[in-house]
Order: sequence, then C-alpha cells, then structure tokens
Amino acid sequence: MKNKFLLIETSTKSCSVALAEDQVIIDSIDEVSDKYLHSEKLHPFIDEILRRNRWQASDLCAVGVGKGPGSYTGLRIGVSAAKGICYALRIPLIAIGSLEILARGVTANQGYIVPMIDARRMEAYTAVFDSSYRKVREVKAEILDERSFNAYLEKNKVFFTGDAVTKARDVIEHPNAVFTRHFYPSAKDMLVPFYEKWQAKAFEDTAYFEPFYLKDFIAKKKKNILGR
Repeated sequence: MKNKFLLIETSTKSCSVALAEDQVIIDSIDEVSDKYLHSEKLHPFIDEILRRNRWQASDLCAVGVGKGPGSYTGLRIGVSAAKGICYALRIPLIAIGSLEILARGVTANQGYIVPMIDARRMEAYTAVFDSSYRKVREVKAEILDERSFNAYLEKNKVFFTGDAVTKARDVIEHPNAVFTRHFYPSAKDMLVPFYEKWQAKAFEDTAYFEPFYLKDFIAKKKKNILGR
C-alpha cells in the first residue's frame, strides 16, 4: 500500500498544492495572484485536487507545508490549513523551508543556487545551496547591492531564482550570475526533502509549530482624520 501525502506551499504570491504517492507527484495546482488570494483559494484547491484524483482526506498519511520565510499572511494561512488537517486526521505534519523548495525548482550541474523571496524595497530573504541542494549558507534577510554574493560569484556560476530576481538583476553585474525565470516555490518541489523527513520520522509538534517568519510582522496603524 502506497503512502499518500498532501503538500502545501503559500509563502509567496503563489498558492500551491500537490498530491504524492510515496516519492511520486500525482497532481499539482499552482496559481499566482498579486492579491494574495490564499484565504479564498487554498481550501477549494485542496478539495479540487482530492476530488479529481478520487482521494478522500482520510486517505492521507501526512501533510507537508512550506514553513517560510515569506509572506506573513500567506504562511499563516498555509500552516493553519496544514495543522487543521493534521489535527482532524491525527496524521504527522512535516515542514520544509520555502527557500529550499524554491531552490529545488532549479536544475544546475555546477555552482550555486540562490533562492530569493521578495521582502520590502531592496531586501530579500535568501540562502545559498550547492548544485546538490545542500545548504551552504543559512537563511538571511539582506539588502541587495552590487557586492551581494561576490564570494560565491568569484568561485563558480550562481543561479538566482525567485520573485526577487528582478531586484538582483538591477544591481548584480557579474559574468557568473545567471538569473532564472523560475519565480515562485511550488508544492511539488518539496517532495524530496519531505520524503526524507517522512522516512526519518522528523515530524513537527503540530500543537506548537509556527511558521518561520524570519522577521517580526509589523502591522501599520491607520491615522485618523486628525492625524493621531
């Protein structure tokens, strides 16, 4: 009997779900919206992908979720949905870093992969992986400038990927820099690290698990008409 999994990724403008049987992706849905419609789209996508593959929610053995960093609202919605399903079905929750998921959407025979998720202004959430997807530099929130990633660019090709690539292209000028058109992490790209954690029983504590926001969320208060 094959294990059946639901995978969810909502850290960016893309609302993404996938179904897998053991190490094979069966189906996926990805939709990008500038309006961040995760709250409206995620549960219908889950219902749709289960229905069209004739799966029942009770068939699921575990749920995987992209844990961030990324959009505060998107992560909260995705993680809340994943935790709710795991609670209801009493199945494990497995979390994968969204930057690793993004990196795994790129195939590189050599060099480095730098996934970049857009933050504010010239800032991005980034990490560095080698061509085998091993993390060689931890996740950071950093301001992009002409010196960014020079230590890696001087050694080999660097493949930049993600929705902050347009910012990076404006300031990074190096012959070893390769800017991809792969912009958003997809649930189907989390399967390899997810399955490794499944085999190792590296499950999250569903009751206490929180997304990896990296930075504190700051809500902007609206001024009243008197400016107070």
